Amino acid sequence: MEDIQTFIDNHKKQAMAAIVAVCVLLLIVGVVKCSGGGNEGGLEQTEQEPEETNLVAYPGRTFDYKRKFNDLQSKQYAVASKIGLPRPPKDREDAASMRNKLVEVKTNRNYIVDDLTHSAPYLIPSAKKELDAIGEEWADILQRNGLPHYRFYVTSILRTQESIRHLQRSGNINSVTTSCHCYGTTFDLAYMRFDKVTRTSDYMHQDNLKLVLGQVLLNHQRAGKIYVKYEAKQSCFHITVRK
Repeated sequence: MEDIQTFIDNHKKQAMAAIVAVCVLLLIVGVVKCSGGGNEGGLEQTEQEPEETNLVAYPGRTFDYKRKFNDLQSKQYAVASKIGLPRPPKDREDAASMRNKLVEVKTNRNYIVDDLTHSAPYLIPSAKKELDAIGEEWADILQRNGLPHYRFYVTSILRTQESIRHLQRSGNINSVTTSCHCYGTTFDLAYMRFDKVTRTSDYMHQDNLKLVLGQVLLNHQRAGKIYVKYEAKQSCFHITVRK
C-alpha cells in the first residue's frame, strides 16, 4: 500500500510540474508577442478606422461659384503667356529642357497631386508658392473651426502641346491649343474629391469641403493673386497665378 501511495504522490508531482512548465511557456510566449519582436511601439495594437458618425460643417456662408469664379480663358491666357514659360513646350522632353524655370509639385500634408495622365507636375516658382499658400490657408480654416483635416486634389498642372492633342482626341472640350496650362502658371483643383487625414468620427460632406476651398480661392482672387474659372463639367477650379 505504501508503494502505491508513493507512486500516486510521485505521479501527482510530475503532473503538477508539467502544468507549471506549460504555464511558464505560455507566459513567455505572451511576453514575446506583446513586445512585438523588437517593435518600438510596444504592445501590438490593431488600429481600426473610426466609424464616421458625426457630420460637421464649416460655418461659412455659401455663394454662387459660377458667378464669383468667372475669369475667362482669354484673361488667364494673357497673364500666363506674359509671366510664364517663354513658349509652350512641345512634349515632355521639351518641358524637361525648361526645368531651370520650373519647380516640381509634390503631394504634401495639404494637397494630393493626382495621377497626371495628361500633364506634368511642374509650375513656375510663383505659381507653386501660390498653390502652397492656398493649401496652408485651407488647413488653417479647418483647424480654427475645429474641423477634421482633409487634403484637396491637384488634377492638372503643366501641359505640353502633345498632351493637349491627346486631350482633344479624348473629347475634353476645355483643351484648347492656346492653353494657360502650357506656361507653368496654371493648375486645376478638384472640388468633388477630398482625402480625409484626421482619424476621427467627425466627417464633412464634399459640398461643405468645396465651400472651404471656394472661400480660400475667393480670398486669394480678391487679393489680386489669382484668376479662377469654375468648370462645372470638369468638376474643378481652373486657377492661374497673376504675378
